[in-house]
Amino acid sequence: MTLVHPTAIVDAKARIAGDVEIGPYCVVGPDVDLAAGVKLLSHVVVEGHTEVGEGCVIHPFANIGAPPQYAGHRGEPTRLVVGPRNIIREQVTMHCGSAAGRGVTIVGADGFFMVGVHIGHDCIVGDQVTMANSATLGGHVVLEDHVIMGGLSAAHQYIRIGRHAFVGGMAGVNHDVIPFGNVWGNHAHLEGLNLVGLKRRGFSRDAINTLRAAYRMLFAEEGTFQERLEDTAEVYAGSPEVMEIVNFIRADSNRPLTTPQREV
Repeated sequence: MTLVHPTAIVDAKARIAGDVEIGPYCVVGPDVDLAAGVKLLSHVVVEGHTEVGEGCVIHPFANIGAPPQYAGHRGEPTRLVVGPRNIIREQVTMHCGSAAGRGVTIVGADGFFMVGVHIGHDCIVGDQVTMANSATLGGHVVLEDHVIMGGLSAAHQYIRIGRHAFVGGMAGVNHDVIPFGNVWGNHAHLEGLNLVGLKRRGFSRDAINTLRAAYRMLFAEEGTFQERLEDTAEVYAGSPEVMEIVNFIRADSNRPLTTPQREV
């Protein structure tokens, strides 16, 4: 049974599934779709053309589905799609896409978004992502599965952060981050691989050792980077993890690559 607190304002056109709980002083707009089991604890605003997936829990003073912070926005009906089972803590903001971008912001499943996180317009956020307090994504960022962003870190518009990467607290990331990478500093530089995350995710010792060897080859001082990339692809063609890094680097991108600050 859907439970709506008497102080909540829920537009009659909103699509509210069964077992949704809407707490005190929440506001739900006319173009909102709340799937089964969603909980809005209190003082939550869900607006715009926004879909919230099953089992999401949204804490007080979060604003989900606001218009993009884009000077060229003229009120176009862009969207926000939030996947299932996300935990969205206090004062999180997730904005709809922009007409100048892909028109939709997408957040995957099973994420944990701590106090004050911001996800800008046209971002794509993968599954099982963790963003610590006040971590921020500029517009058009792609954050792949299992990424962890430390507190007060920020990602520049249009960058890509690959799967299983770790972004240290207070890091300012303005270049793409390879899958499994570990970046720190302002502006962020590559410190190696996210070895803690790889172990926690159950990657085998052999897979981790192969990644470490490939990393050393890729970011060595000899030859050009393109030569080292081709050598890495040839030597480690049988490693899906290494080839994920190679294919990430080869893919089209709007931003350069984050690299080590010092000798590997």
